[in-house]
Amino acid sequence: MAQHSTRLGVDIGGTFTDVVLETGGASFSTKVLTTYAAPENAIIDGMHQVCAKAGITPSQINQIIHGTTLATNALIERRGAKTALITTEGFRDVIEMRTESRFEQYDLNLNLPDPLLPRYMRYTVPGRVDATGAVLKPLTRADIEPVVDQIKAAGYDSVAVGLIHSYLNDSHETLVRDVLAEKLPDVMVSLSSEVSPQMREYERFNTVVANAYIKPLMKSYLGRLEGRLQDEGVGCNIFLMHSGGGIISIESAAEFPVRLVESGPAGGAVFAAHIAARYGLDKVLSFDMGGTTAKICLIKNQTPKTSRVFEVARTYRFKKGSGMPISIPVIDMVEIGAGGGSLAHVDAMRQIRVGPESAGSEPGPACYGRGGKRPAVTDADLVLGKLDADNFAGGSIVLDAGSSKNALTTHLGDALDMDAATSAFGLAEVVDENMANAARVHAVENGEDLSDYTMIAFGGAAPLHAGRLCEKLGVERLLVPPGAGVGSAIGFLRAPFSFEANRSVYMTLDAFDPDKITALLGDLKTEATGFVRNCDAQAEILSEFKVYMRYAGQGWEIPIMLTEAQAMAPDAETFKARFTEDYVKLFGRAVEGMNIEITVWSVNATTRPEAVSPIAQSDVGTAAPVDAHRRLFDPAKADCMQADVVLRDQMQSGQTAQGPAAITEDETTIIVPASRIALRQPDGCIDLRVKG
Repeated sequence: MAQHSTRLGVDIGGTFTDVVLETGGASFSTKVLTTYAAPENAIIDGMHQVCAKAGITPSQINQIIHGTTLATNALIERRGAKTALITTEGFRDVIEMRTESRFEQYDLNLNLPDPLLPRYMRYTVPGRVDATGAVLKPLTRADIEPVVDQIKAAGYDSVAVGLIHSYLNDSHETLVRDVLAEKLPDVMVSLSSEVSPQMREYERFNTVVANAYIKPLMKSYLGRLEGRLQDEGVGCNIFLMHSGGGIISIESAAEFPVRLVESGPAGGAVFAAHIAARYGLDKVLSFDMGGTTAKICLIKNQTPKTSRVFEVARTYRFKKGSGMPISIPVIDMVEIGAGGGSLAHVDAMRQIRVGPESAGSEPGPACYGRGGKRPAVTDADLVLGKLDADNFAGGSIVLDAGSSKNALTTHLGDALDMDAATSAFGLAEVVDENMANAARVHAVENGEDLSDYTMIAFGGAAPLHAGRLCEKLGVERLLVPPGAGVGSAIGFLRAPFSFEANRSVYMTLDAFDPDKITALLGDLKTEATGFVRNCDAQAEILSEFKVYMRYAGQGWEIPIMLTEAQAMAPDAETFKARFTEDYVKLFGRAVEGMNIEITVWSVNATTRPEAVSPIAQSDVGTAAPVDAHRRLFDPAKADCMQADVVLRDQMQSGQTAQGPAAITEDETTIIVPASRIALRQPDGCIDLRVKG
């Protein structure tokens, strides 16, 4: 990627908007409360703050890279546009019928999540394409026009088009778009053959519906943002972080906003991978905890694990299968409703529950003094001594401990006969155990042992909880990098321009067709490269090839990486050997005598990642200067202890802080449990290790 002298990274979260400015080798950052009604206002405010710190004007910014949770929140909160779905006759109820899988096997009263669009907003047209892409029944304009007339009369803002097997033959979908463009020129249209050209109609239809549902909202927001920045004298290009860990143009983001659904968390994973490369770590657990959610991602060999399907808005205890599947390239992570603003309550079983509901920034936790009455994780952290009431968010928000105690007592303590401090302890342990359990499940699903991993923690709330999480998970080492409070925004500035193109074409190794494969992968490479060229016309572009394979009769595939030579000169024996190798790694043995199928083909075009220089790590040296002392609750000992308070910017390389301690900075606080010792590394990372 071409290097720019002055670059701005912006991450809109559910509670805070993080802004990072890099110029002349220096970095400046700030956190401002997210403005829900007009998110661009927080960006402009934060931009002015960091520009003032750097002593420059906004017009000197050369590049802006932006990630946001707006798309995710719109799907979760059902705040999208009035959207219609046009599908094939007989498939109207696919997004409601889902699949045969039950995400909770023994719950007799299981309630399935409602589809994004109710039945009366779903329309059908005749015409039929078969599983090979051949037209079984033609579709004509006369078939489509009555349906479009109904959509016009109903006043829809956006239309999703998802026809059966259109990933193989898109002629019927493009005809529907042509008729819509003629009769409804102001209505936005999304085609499943463009948004997600992959097999499995339930996932594909959900994805195109989600894209259409948020397209007007995101297109309007991105247009307003561009206009506001121009009014401020910022004329540079704006790019968006996508869920796969790369950067795309603002035009591509406006056309395919569903690719932005996990853009903020993806930036955090890129940030953690950059730190892992600097320390030469091959097994890293990335832990990102902000104001609304916590995200956990496994990073092996300095590369985040990726997937092509993930779920939004899981409704049943965050269980897999209970959400809305989105079929796009994405960094594979588990996300739960556990952030600083996550609200607690006592359930019918007299147990403390935390999240997924969040206080956000409006009104925020009770201690913000903005009208919040219910206890949030931040309220518990304040009562337990983890936060300094007078120096939260660099002193921009003065916290009210009295309001926190009152909220904890009223909503938890009175019901469970506990005082405020015990209620805070219970709340904190529940949220920490929720996050630890999510990490355990994610590791088991990927066949990993977390005791071999190093944790890298970032996000405003993560350093407050990461030490305790390491104790629960048996993780011996924790790194908290500089700028941890705005880690995702920094990750945006480390990400390459990239775009992944996918297509479903079914093929067995018995019917292997090298010419067809070469043409298909060549087309995908051209498509993916074209998107990246729109972002950086001069950059060197690398191509990564992947195919998804399975044994005949299996329900799901595993991803198989290919070199460019293997992809461009395909050979059935090479494909079989690569599949067998990876299958044995995952499941312990191959299955002899079974035919092998290929279902999805993928090419990811990317600019060369930023080079990372390894650091010479420090040994334990002298004690860091202590700025103050305060009472800090240590959950492992279930007791309050006298803790040292150390200013992070005054710690020198090799200096240490013995737990219990609090290492403070403007954007977050690192809590060092009594079981750990903290060491400052030469690059500014705080390295927490088990004592002794």
